[in-house]
Parts: sequence; C-alpha cells; structure tokens
Amino acid sequence: MHRLVGAAFAALLLAGTSACTKVSTGTSTGGEHSWTQPGVVRIALYATPNTLNPLLSSNSAENLLAALAFDELVSVDSKGNDVPQLAAEVPTLANGGISKDGLTLTYHLRKNVKWHDGAPFTSDDVKYSFEQVMNPNNNVVSKRGYDLVTSVSTPDKYTVVFRLKQPFAPAIETLFSESDQPYRIIPKHLLASYPNLNRVPFNGEPVGTGPFKFVKWVRGDRIEYAANPDYFLGKPKLDRIVVKIITDSNTQDTQMLNHEVDFVAEIGGPQYRDLSGKPDVVLNLANSPQYEGIGINMARAPLNDPIVRQALAYALDKKTITADTQYGTSVVATENIPGHSWAYNPNVDRFDYNPAKAGQLLDGDGWKMGPGGICVKNGQQLSLQFVYGQGSTAAQNVGALVQSELKAVGIDAPIKTYTFVLLYGPVQTGGIYNSGKFDINLYAWVAGADPDDSSQFTCPYVPPTGNNVFHFCNKEFDAAENDALTHYDRPTRKAAYARTQAIMAKEIPLVFLFWPKQRAALSPDLRGYDSNGVTETWNAWQWSI
Repeated sequence: MHRLVGAAFAALLLAGTSACTKVSTGTSTGGEHSWTQPGVVRIALYATPNTLNPLLSSNSAENLLAALAFDELVSVDSKGNDVPQLAAEVPTLANGGISKDGLTLTYHLRKNVKWHDGAPFTSDDVKYSFEQVMNPNNNVVSKRGYDLVTSVSTPDKYTVVFRLKQPFAPAIETLFSESDQPYRIIPKHLLASYPNLNRVPFNGEPVGTGPFKFVKWVRGDRIEYAANPDYFLGKPKLDRIVVKIITDSNTQDTQMLNHEVDFVAEIGGPQYRDLSGKPDVVLNLANSPQYEGIGINMARAPLNDPIVRQALAYALDKKTITADTQYGTSVVATENIPGHSWAYNPNVDRFDYNPAKAGQLLDGDGWKMGPGGICVKNGQQLSLQFVYGQGSTAAQNVGALVQSELKAVGIDAPIKTYTFVLLYGPVQTGGIYNSGKFDINLYAWVAGADPDDSSQFTCPYVPPTGNNVFHFCNKEFDAAENDALTHYDRPTRKAAYARTQAIMAKEIPLVFLFWPKQRAALSPDLRGYDSNGVTETWNAWQWSI
C-alpha cells in the first residue's frame, strides 16, 4: 500500500491535493449527541485481520490497525508534507540526512520513546526490524526498497545509518514509512529469540510505541485499544478505540445510521450514495493514490495473448461502470497513476468502449462465437475465472457489470469470491492473488505518496518477492522504472513515468477502471480526523469525541 520523500529528494504525490470534502447533515452544535460515548471511538473495519504484526500485514485494513499501536520513522500529513515520527527529523539533502550521492541515509531518532511495556526504544529496534523484513523465513509481502540496502549500522542508541546499493528516490518514504507496503518498527527485546515471526504470540498481542496500547482481540468480533499516556507526541485525546469487525457493507451502513459506530473506513461508492443526506453522518472525501481495475493474470493462457487482453479492454465501458457504481466519488482512469499526481501521463493509448471492435479482435484471433454466446477456439471456451472479495456491495456491483459486458462479446467470466484476508494473503499462506489463483480479478490498490509502482509491475517482483500478481514483465518498462527510481529530480522522474504508463497502456496487465477518492463516514462528534489519503489512522492520537 504507500509513499515519497522530502524537498530535494523527491516530491509528494499528495502535495496540495488531499484536502477533504465534507458533507454533513448532523445536528451537533459542538456538544455531544446522546449516543456518543465520550472519549471512545468505535470503528467499523471492513476485513477480518489475519495479524496485528505490522511487518506481516498484507492489506489496508491491517495497516489501519498497525498505525494505532506502532510508529514509522517518517509519515506524511494531510497536506503531503513529510513528518517525523520515530525519527527526530526527516532526513534531507539540506540537513545532511541524505548524502550528496544519495547512497547514505542517516536517521537521528527521538530519545523520549518507550515501548508499551516500558522498555526504551533505540536504534537496535530499527536495525532488528529491517533484518526481519529481509528474513527469508518471515511471511512479508514485499521487500521492495529494503532489498537495495547493503547495510544498516547503529553508531549509537539514537542514530541509524542505511547504505544503499544505488540511488533510490523514494527511499525516505519506503523504509519504515508510507510506501505501497508500509512497515512499522517492532521491538527487538520481545522478538529476537524467534527464528521467524509467522506464528508468535506477539502477532495477536502486539506491543508497540504508538498512541494506543493493545487491550484485547475478540476474534471475529472486535479489537480494543487504550490510550498510551506516555506517547512521545503527546497523550491521545481519546481514551479508547474499539474496532468492530464488520465485513458486510450493508451492516456497516446500518450501524452507522443507528449510531453503533462512529467511523466507517474505506466505504464504497454505494455506501457513499446510501449515507448521503442522512442525519448525523459526515462523509469525507480525500484525494488518494488509489486505483481499481480488472487485473489480468498474464501467466495464464489465453491472457498471455495480447489480442485477448485488447479485446477485454475494448469490452469494458469504464464510464458507465464508474458512473453506476461510484456515485461521483471516483474518476475514470487511464493507467495506475491518478490524474492529480505530478507523474500522471494523459497521452497514452486508450481502448475506449467498443464491443464491436472487441468481437472483431477475438474473431480474427481464432475465437469464433459458439453455443450459448461464448467464443470457442480449438474446442476450448473463452472462460475466465473472475475473482474478488466477499461482503462488498461495491465489488458486487462492479463485478456484475463487468461480467455482463464481457458476456456481450463472448467472454464467460464465472465469479468466485473470497475473504479479503485470503484474497490478499501472502504466497506462504495461500493468498489467492499472490498465488496466481485467478484469471481476472477486481483489483483495488492503495499506493504511497510517491508514484513508485515498481513492486507491482516490474519483473523481479512477482510474488513472493513483491506485489506483481499480474506476472507483467517488460524490459523497456523496467528500464524506465529504473530511471524514475535512480534520479531525484522531478523532470527526469516525470519523463520516466510517462514512459512506464505508455508501455503499460499497450501491454494491458490491468484494465484500470477508475481512481477512487478515499471515502469515510464519520460521526459529527468525531473531531480531528484528517486523512492523508493513504493511512486513515495516521493521526488518531489527535482525534477526539
């Protein structure tokens, strides 16, 4: 899931774009409603977490939880500015934290940080956390960026030095920061005796440095946190957070309207529609580095045939799908980098909706219309297993339209759904996407503040080494990515990302449908929520109710 760097090192994707749009019909006049529990925020979470260990998280739901109990070295605020967390300051070229050749990163750490059990936080914890990301026995989803580090040294308890193999523009917002796979620092003193972290008690009873202490996890029901009075950024304004596991979007809406929850994270377009205009509901929209599309497993026939992928792209009516399922909260997409990003390229090949063209391409490729309106080639029907997550009305609505539009051109797309934990799980636990157990999928991705997408689309990062579940591999694409990642000046990076988007548009590892805004539903009594477009709980210590 996320990020970018400071001034001279790189420029933030979200800079100047993540202001929130709010719609409220609440009747609060500054006091509390009778149904509000003072000091307690009840969050509805869309997916059942598999782990509370921030190094093993594999989806945005687990990342949301991780930010409550753990900290990064550097985060990003709602204005797109880098902000130090465990680091005392953000390393930059100007302050010497980034060496002139871009190969050495020096972090000076805060000295007043304690783990929830009272032990002091030191540079040893940072080095240990890095070692666990790189430990081949741990079920981490991606090592992108971390695999460019040649060494980590700790000159003293409050200094950490990372040395890189090559310049890496997104380094500051990749290493224990808001990358597209955010990792947070874990305690060495509690975990160093384990050969791996996959099944340790810590994963269900975490101890962090964050603003909230873990209290208990009632499996399948809720997770509770209490304020950390010794939090180094200041005592949280909340007393408690109760995270309710509610995987059905209709139930989320009902509990929001009945005031049984105060915050619903990552609502879909239909939820935004249904909650609009309802009393005592605040709807929040923020620009976000997200995309949603139909992912294609290019390792499987017939999807390894570019003609079939082109036909699939022509068959899908992006405008209708976006309008009918997103209700004004998303923008029709071209490629993966949203239009509000400095790296966006508007001049790419587009496969605008043209079912007749899709049919012609399939026919010319040997796929002849057969019985039941499904194309057949060499006795094999053109049938693609279509996979997405359970419980989401938004996914169901998109899925139904996609299935219907593909059927209209002779492509059968039987649907199979899975829990989000299983869907996005790592290869080691049989995750559907990472194990390649699909033909096409409804793929939603929350990236980072930096447009770095190398872990998703470059050749070396097919699972289990990264997030390239599409098995997309193109040497020209990888060369352009390398240019973008090894140069720190924006013009060079922008030109390189223009090339990556142009190549991706021709190759079609995904049909990008739309760029969603980050959508949330809140109680009017909840104050201080200020999404950075990536991690909704990044500033939860400042919330109040």
